[in-house]
Amino acid sequence: MLKVAVTGAAGRMGSGIIRKITEQDDMEVVAAIEMPNTPLAGKDAGEQAGIGPIGVPIVGSEDLEKALKESGAEVLVDFTIAFAAVETIKTAAACGVNLVVGTTGFSDEQAAGNAAVIKENNVKAVITSNFSIGVNVFFKVLKDLTPILDDYDIEIIEAHHNQKEDAPSGTAMTAFNVIAEALERDPAEVGVYGRQGHVGKRTKEEIGVHAIRGGDIVGDHSVIYVGDGERLEINHRAHTRTVFISGVIRALRYINSAESGKISDMSDVLGFNE
Repeated sequence: MLKVAVTGAAGRMGSGIIRKITEQDDMEVVAAIEMPNTPLAGKDAGEQAGIGPIGVPIVGSEDLEKALKESGAEVLVDFTIAFAAVETIKTAAACGVNLVVGTTGFSDEQAAGNAAVIKENNVKAVITSNFSIGVNVFFKVLKDLTPILDDYDIEIIEAHHNQKEDAPSGTAMTAFNVIAEALERDPAEVGVYGRQGHVGKRTKEEIGVHAIRGGDIVGDHSVIYVGDGERLEINHRAHTRTVFISGVIRALRYINSAESGKISDMSDVLGFNE
């Protein structure tokens, strides 16, 4: 039985992950963590998730290390915000707890720090911008298709709910990096993020990235390849957050097979790199 700790336990993703884990016969929630000094401290995580008591009280993140050690957690799932996740990753790795992380918005420095503590503590980790199985097939299609359409103009458009704090989305940035790598272009030189004013003619090298925020959009991503007289659009639309949670369950089942001291992603989980 895989023992799982969940941060952001009272949030939309955290609650959904807790509900889904309790439906599995090979894993269980043993710790539930919320923001520091949370007013939810002591409340049952299962009741908070709407499934009734599971005997796991919510604790504030100031007690993360204690919660991990006392619960015997083997892996921690984090869907929070970048600055909090960085500290969570440090603490979990130092405790020898493996990681499944779907938090986005890490700076380059934060991402490098995450990789360093995972390597230093020799833990296993799956960190990805999007756990949807469909989205990761979407990335695979982009990787295979882009070299064929290397002379087309390429634009990326993403849309999310009005509560999302980072932009462009981590998924859009993964798509951008997949495309830039397939074209052997330097991501630092070719990204154009939105356009305003007299920007001049579009260059053949640039890759446009655009963000839309509104309502309760779960997550839409499109890549448009535009040539003379035609265009090709590759789209993925998430109708519900359950698509991400299903991927988390796949990652949890994979984590023991992951390589220690390095970061795996969903292409590893789904066997695309075999």
